[in-house]
Amino acid sequence: MALTASGRRIRKRKLKAEINVVPYIDVMLVLLIIFMVTAPLLNLGVDVRLPQVAAASVEQPKQQVVVQVGEDGALSLIQRDETGATSKVALDEEALIARVAAFRANDPQLVVFVAGDGAVRYDAVLRVLQRLRGEAKVDKATLLTQSPETPAR
Repeated sequence: MALTASGRRIRKRKLKAEINVVPYIDVMLVLLIIFMVTAPLLNLGVDVRLPQVAAASVEQPKQQVVVQVGEDGALSLIQRDETGATSKVALDEEALIARVAAFRANDPQLVVFVAGDGAVRYDAVLRVLQRLRGEAKVDKATLLTQSPETPAR
């Protein structure tokens, strides 16, 4: 035994190979609080006065075709020509596909919108959309939607 002058025994301590993470956690929490306080204060947008330029308007299609599927499943073709005149014709499904195919033959870039009533079955609207794309060969056939109204405050 090794004794010192005071008579106490010298113990050899075993060294620990662990990292004390408590100070790191404290620093991390302080940084987290700093970021949480400063994040809402950051201004993400920059106020800029943009130059005014006379831009060309976006080209509207020559004719607009809307296929309307009513609540009872009845089909109507709404067409607006170059002059802005609108006509609505009630048709059965075969006649509607044939008429849209004729429009497509005249204008390969024809855009057809399918407007389904909210109460009509979804599969009826999709069947019409699929037949327009498949049998009438309309490449640009899409569903017509309406933006939700903003609530009054």
